[in-house]
Amino acid sequence: MSEPASISAAIAGRYATAIFELARDAGGVDALEADVGALGAALAASAELRDLISSPLYSRDDQGKAIASVAARMGLSAPMAQGLALMASKRRLFALPQLLKALAEAIATAKGEVTAEVTAAAPLSDAQAAKLAATLQEKTGKTVKLNVAVDDSLIGGMIVRLGSRMIDTSIRSKLASLQNTMKEVG
Repeated sequence: MSEPASISAAIAGRYATAIFELARDAGGVDALEADVGALGAALAASAELRDLISSPLYSRDDQGKAIASVAARMGLSAPMAQGLALMASKRRLFALPQLLKALAEAIATAKGEVTAEVTAAAPLSDAQAAKLAATLQEKTGKTVKLNVAVDDSLIGGMIVRLGSRMIDTSIRSKLASLQNTMKEVG
């Protein structure tokens, strides 16, 4: 991780912890989860919002007023709106993407959920995704959410990353392994 990215993650982690604890104490974890999803979607969709949080051209006051307006229009919960206002006043809005990621992880941990990153050679049907999630849930004892991406260069099979574990059943990796074995023999 580069130094600026690690600094942003550290800053975001502190704000995320505070916002999450305030929301949890107020019984608003579900509202916070909705806020994280809505802000993530808004950040992805709006170049103006991305510019607002990252540009040094906006003053503290401008950022504060703009983010307060965004929070009011989106109907964000009090802990999230107050956290964003504090971040704006401290010129820390640049860490908003990392904040959303840290909050999503805290919410998932609180709910006993884990996310599996799945890269498949072809799109998974609903039945395949449900069976994979059920199998992973059986192994971990936690509710598993799947983030599925398609990469046709795998030829067939899939790669599943769950925490620090990785299972690679792709044809591409099997062919590479066979190629290495053949090089060792010949």
